[in-house]
Amino acid sequence: MSIASIKALTFDTGGTILDWHSGFSGALAEAGRRHGLEKDWNKLANDMRRGSLQKMINLGEHEPPAYNFDGAHRATLDEVIAENGLDVFSAEERRAIWWECAHNLQCWPDFPAVLPKLRAHYIAASFTILSFRIIIDTAKRNGLSWDAVISCEAIGKYKLLPEAYETAARFLQLEPAECCMVACHNFDLDAARVVGFKTAFVRRPDEWGAEGPPDPEPNSDCDIIVDSFPELAEALGVSA
Repeated sequence: MSIASIKALTFDTGGTILDWHSGFSGALAEAGRRHGLEKDWNKLANDMRRGSLQKMINLGEHEPPAYNFDGAHRATLDEVIAENGLDVFSAEERRAIWWECAHNLQCWPDFPAVLPKLRAHYIAASFTILSFRIIIDTAKRNGLSWDAVISCEAIGKYKLLPEAYETAARFLQLEPAECCMVACHNFDLDAARVVGFKTAFVRRPDEWGAEGPPDPEPNSDCDIIVDSFPELAEALGVSA
């Protein structure tokens, strides 16, 4: 089946849609300024992201999850604080980072105007390891209207487990081959492809700030490879 068979676009949301690095590095720096602290806040934001992903990937493989992504953010922030001598951060300052910041992340600027155009032709669903509340709150913050929000929180099996992708397709009452996973991460796209999804890689070179993304070059097996969301729309035959 070709890309002409696609009926739904399922979007990775943390990273592909939301600029988490700018959000977390700014929130960490703001807390640090209150206490006269100077740290490499960009690195600490990446440490927080890396640690929280490690807590979420394949969660639910052996037992039901005991937390969602908000819990992972909170626990990882505490670890980063302990490892970097930031114990002076109050509970309120910590919550401003792991909750307020995470729930108010801004979109990459190329996405909001393209989403309604894609929705005119496809089901457009946020399919994510982020919590429902993060997706709800960031959608309100950025004026996004999803056709569906599928958080692995509801499935109990988190990406990269095949059950997550299979269940997302089932929720949409589609075959996996009728779904296209859209992401800037090869690990997500590779796992989706294994269960039959089409895949679209959208480059996000600034996702990790100056450090650069861990996998900037797309797997050549992707059905679509683009540099932006207007280019994705064009590749799908949608005027952006």
